[in-house]
Amino acid sequence: MKASAFLYPWDVVGDPDAARRLAGLGVEQVTLASAYHSTRALTPRHPARRIVTAEHAAVLYPPDEGRWAGRELRPWTQSWVAGDDPYAEAAEALAEEGLQVHSWVVLAHNSRLGAEHPDTSVVNAYGDRYPWAPCIARPDVQAYLVDLAAEAAVRPGASGAELESCGWYGFAHLHAHDKTSGVGLGDAAQYLMSLCFCADCRAGYASVGLDAEELRAAVHSALEPVWAGQGSGESGWQGIGKLLGADLADATLRWRGQVARGLQEAAVAAVRGAAPGPDFQVLLHADPAPYRTGANVGTDPAHILSTADGVVLPCTGGDAAREAVLGPFAGLSGVLAANFNVVTGMGGSPGTLARDAAHAASLGAGELRLYHAGLASGPDLRAVADALSAVRGG
Repeated sequence: MKASAFLYPWDVVGDPDAARRLAGLGVEQVTLASAYHSTRALTPRHPARRIVTAEHAAVLYPPDEGRWAGRELRPWTQSWVAGDDPYAEAAEALAEEGLQVHSWVVLAHNSRLGAEHPDTSVVNAYGDRYPWAPCIARPDVQAYLVDLAAEAAVRPGASGAELESCGWYGFAHLHAHDKTSGVGLGDAAQYLMSLCFCADCRAGYASVGLDAEELRAAVHSALEPVWAGQGSGESGWQGIGKLLGADLADATLRWRGQVARGLQEAAVAAVRGAAPGPDFQVLLHADPAPYRTGANVGTDPAHILSTADGVVLPCTGGDAAREAVLGPFAGLSGVLAANFNVVTGMGGSPGTLARDAAHAASLGAGELRLYHAGLASGPDLRAVADALSAVRGG
């Protein structure tokens, strides 16, 4: 199985041994961040630093002024990695060690966008804005995200791109000093809390026969017992239908699915239009449950594989979790990349990677993604190297 490790440019820039170390891991490819959200990241092997604080969402290359001049929504530049084009510098170093490079592009996840342009954010049924979650139903947001996808994906040295958060973001978010777990919100309650009520979404609900005020009242009514009690453990689409009512739930998903599919089609087409040739691969981080929000956006498996070249699927966890995400793609044509967290301190299991990868392969996965070679400890990386050797019969 082809394996690719996720990496930030700051893991490579300023470290002359980083690319060689990655090649020695046994991966053929690196998925290198070109547009990324705010984060605080360890750099345990870098010779000059141990922490990088990316204070806001930014691109890790110089944006094209010809594309963005005069536009209200545009990407921010970064100041936490030295150099004019950290992405290109890192990609060149990786290529010199024989590694392929894919661009890693985070789209609809941007807290600075929401802070500086509040009207772009998802608005929940209570009127609260989610600054980290751009509303993809807004035409200006879609136009920004599609252009960002094209620019950030097709970078010097990249042979493909992987688009993260190319769809709806919502309530769930690893926020700064997060304090949202006092009342347990299961899958279903989180979906209700992720429904947007901005002007564009209100009009969208009307287009599928919903009255936005009636929907808002239904969300309030469904969640009132949740707030008054211990929370709600309802999960899955059946749980959402039970909480909100099946007819209302289905109508919201019709609207939201239409919007998400439109963004995904436009973003992939824009990347392909900017790509140097037909061999430039475009993958989406995805989940086969269409109602999902977040980094791995909800999709319809047949639709997404008719749109993109493949998907990167979250496969960390037990056999049942992998079966749930890989099973719906069975029999469909396209790249299925099983994404595994290999950082023990972040809930990963590098020690079981060989067994887990074999299980994913038995379910149809043809590639591996390893999160994250820059964050993992030395022992974690040694376990990954051993696992990759075992997967290939070494």
